[in-house]
Amino acid sequence: MAERHPRNRTGRGPLRRGLAAAVLAVGMLTASTAPGYGTGPTAPAPGPQFTPLTAAVMTEPAPFRATDGKTHLSYELLTTSALPSSARVRLDRVEVRDARTHRVVGSLSGQALADAANPVGDPLPGADGYTPAPPGPTPTVIPGSQQWVVWLDLVLDRGQRVPKVLEHHLSGAVLTASGSSPFEETVQITPTDRTAPLNLDAPVRPGTWYSSESCCGNTHHRRGLGPINGRFYVPQRFAIDWYRVGEQGQTWEGDPARLTSYLSYRQPVVAAAGGRVVEVQDGIPDNTPPVTPPVPPIEETVGNHVTVEVAPGRYLLYAHLKPGSLKVREGDHVEPGRVLGLIGNSGNSTTPHLHFQVMTTPEFFPTDSPPFTFRKFRVVGQVDPRLWDDNLGTQPTGVLPITPSPYDGPHHARYPLDREVLEF
Repeated sequence: MAERHPRNRTGRGPLRRGLAAAVLAVGMLTASTAPGYGTGPTAPAPGPQFTPLTAAVMTEPAPFRATDGKTHLSYELLTTSALPSSARVRLDRVEVRDARTHRVVGSLSGQALADAANPVGDPLPGADGYTPAPPGPTPTVIPGSQQWVVWLDLVLDRGQRVPKVLEHHLSGAVLTASGSSPFEETVQITPTDRTAPLNLDAPVRPGTWYSSESCCGNTHHRRGLGPINGRFYVPQRFAIDWYRVGEQGQTWEGDPARLTSYLSYRQPVVAAAGGRVVEVQDGIPDNTPPVTPPVPPIEETVGNHVTVEVAPGRYLLYAHLKPGSLKVREGDHVEPGRVLGLIGNSGNSTTPHLHFQVMTTPEFFPTDSPPFTFRKFRVVGQVDPRLWDDNLGTQPTGVLPITPSPYDGPHHARYPLDREVLEF
């Protein structure tokens, strides 16, 4: 849902007069850093100024290496228009810069920006899972008093250094009835997380598996914005849904309305790292595929599950397990490879799969979702169309349309990208 903000309704207070002045004087707004790409002396920080947009990051950006061999930083910029409803902001460009050198490390403009930005509360484009997301409108125009999310997914080439601190340079124009005024502003200087991602064993037994809804594109996990306890979270940012794949590339055989037709069903779920079991939930029945179940209560979203604390502030979630299959209790200490339960179809799940992720809290809601990697696996292909649990069982057959991947081959300490097929 859209977040609502109180307004100053007097129309005559200092805040309203200040915003009006900001609209008139926006052409004088300047960046707080030199706009160039060089490593020369930095520009002095300006004094206080009105800015048409405010911004906040929703997590500390954490670098990780993916199967493409590159370093990624995936996070969100929550922007709010500080202008009255009679004005609009045309956002032309978002640059992410190294705050020390002011070098641009990534940018969005034109259609790429339109596809990476949406108003808070809007449904996720392509959320039915069947059709690709339509292109966003260009240019990106933010109405007054609205809040938008810019989904940032930076990809750094091999050898490119990860900045210790990032800054975000926004440019565009304020649009009013009397015309437009260009603006530039540098906002939200934020450090990057220097903590190395957890490097894990596989959460499933050896075999071929389909990595669905993983980072970093327009997926339900990556762009799942959750308003929880009065603030926004992206609690599944790096979650992966795992499906067992057979020798012929199939994920189900026979009748897709039967749980036992799915190769994932009742597959063992194993500890990807040693640790202490801090939460166990059981007793939630499996859903009947392939009909999408009603949205469950928030406490049943991940269904039957096991949560294991593996490091300070790091918890592994194994979710959608089969009722009655859980093999551990709260307080148990588990070693890597121990069976925790069996894959089921409980909670917010349409077809059997394992939902796996790292969390920063023992609870799924609210939590943050940091990246992680797996010690070793082999990529054997990729799936181009988006097939996730809501439409997996509605396909003509259970055979995945697997094609070669440019990243086929062995990988070590890497994060699998969305829709890759791999062997553990």
